[in-house]
Amino acid sequence: MFRNAIVRRPASSMVQGISSHPELGKPDYELALRQHSAYKATLRLCGLELRELDCDERYPDSCFVEDVAVCTKAFAMLARPGAPSRAGETEGMAALLAEYWREVESIKAPGSLEGGDVMMVGDHFYIGLSARTNREGAGQFMAALERHGLSGSLIEMPELLHLKTGLAWLEDGTLLTTREFLDHPAFKAFRKIVVPEHEAYAANCIRVNDRVIMPSGYPETEGKIRDSGFAVSLVDSSEYRKLDGGLSCLSLRF
Repeated sequence: MFRNAIVRRPASSMVQGISSHPELGKPDYELALRQHSAYKATLRLCGLELRELDCDERYPDSCFVEDVAVCTKAFAMLARPGAPSRAGETEGMAALLAEYWREVESIKAPGSLEGGDVMMVGDHFYIGLSARTNREGAGQFMAALERHGLSGSLIEMPELLHLKTGLAWLEDGTLLTTREFLDHPAFKAFRKIVVPEHEAYAANCIRVNDRVIMPSGYPETEGKIRDSGFAVSLVDSSEYRKLDGGLSCLSLRF
């Protein structure tokens, strides 16, 4: 059960954010703000109390606050982003996390870890080894999990930005997955909802209490999720897609 979420207002500099899809164009900042407001309203609808941080114009990607920390029931982990342009986004985050957790740990160099590569399934955490999360950073996080009585697994990544680019844990034994992870042995025990290849962006959904929040515009995936018994809320995230971002990226939920 989630009770809180931390979000950060998008900066106008987001139009200069990191993107591997320049063909989608630059984000429309005013539309991005409206979409962010709708996202926050949906989180509140799910029963969360929101803490909204001011925008930080120094860091175009700073609205993707999930990447700078990982929240567990026992401790918070201050991440160390793998993209050099995002390194400063952790500034002030440790003090903020300390308002909610007694124990706040942090990834040390040369480790890198981004929250988008960490998927929580109960007390177990799957950690994707990607261009943003290296083996040293994942190992530090694994060691912290074990110190706190939790567990983790390392996942060798296909050509995806983050683990949660292609996976979403919907709870109730159900995993939303793209084809890249369909036959992965780490996930063989889960019931799977397979995202069609032409709707791959829809794999980045979040289960928040009694609802699945997913991006609008992906009717086949939406239908599959609804047919599996989940209530669904739709949020347009078109401007964040232009920066390789999804719905999970826009908040820290705990």
